[in-house]
Amino acid sequence: MKVLFGALLLLSVIFMAFLQWGGELTGSAKNGQLLPALNAEKIKLLEFPQAKSLPLSAQPPVLSAPAASAVTAPVAMATAPLPVSANVPTEVLPPKKPEKKAEVKTEVKMCMEWGEFSGADLARADKELAGFKLGDQLGTRIVEYTSGYWVYIPPLKNHAAVTRKIKQIKDRGVDEYFVVQEPAHWANAISLGVFKTQEAANKFLASLKQKGIRSAKVAERKGKLKFTVFVFKQIGADNVAKLSLLQKDFANSELKTIPCKK
Repeated sequence: MKVLFGALLLLSVIFMAFLQWGGELTGSAKNGQLLPALNAEKIKLLEFPQAKSLPLSAQPPVLSAPAASAVTAPVAMATAPLPVSANVPTEVLPPKKPEKKAEVKTEVKMCMEWGEFSGADLARADKELAGFKLGDQLGTRIVEYTSGYWVYIPPLKNHAAVTRKIKQIKDRGVDEYFVVQEPAHWANAISLGVFKTQEAANKFLASLKQKGIRSAKVAERKGKLKFTVFVFKQIGADNVAKLSLLQKDFANSELKTIPCKK
């Protein structure tokens, strides 16, 4: 038994020696450098510190599926084609001028006078003005003179003679007249017109002669002679034009503008 134990011990020593110096014995050192022996007592395991939990505000957000699509959405928008209106320049129109309001034109009203009239001219002018239908826009005023001139047919013998003479002058186109009754020495005379001036009276007499009225005369007339003046209040341009034309048919009349009374 001692021999067996001794043999085993020797084999163990040989085996350990082989492990220790076997490389040198076999020539393995020539093939490479020997690795240094490891010192187990000097080997230290690296310890990583335990991860500390970060506060919620510092933790990276966990993206859900909708959030992830929201992140990638801008990339898609950036690569998407721009709208046509963004690529094609639109025509720049000039600013519209403010529309002018239609101007309402106010008709200018005028005040006028037309005169002076008596006898035949007064009746004729009054008849013409009736067609204007002026209503309250037409008025009259009376002008008196201490003397003037008149065109007349001398007093006739009686009423029958007056009637015959009136028929004659009407047949010759004279419709305006006045049969005088007073004063007595002028009774049955036929007045055909009264005028402020002798010149105007003579012109009228000449027109009667052309119509065949030969018995008419011109004379100065003393006393109060009344003449009528037509007054027009606030009449429009149309009536002014009509009056201007009508005035030409009355040679001895005057049409003039006057201030309008408020």
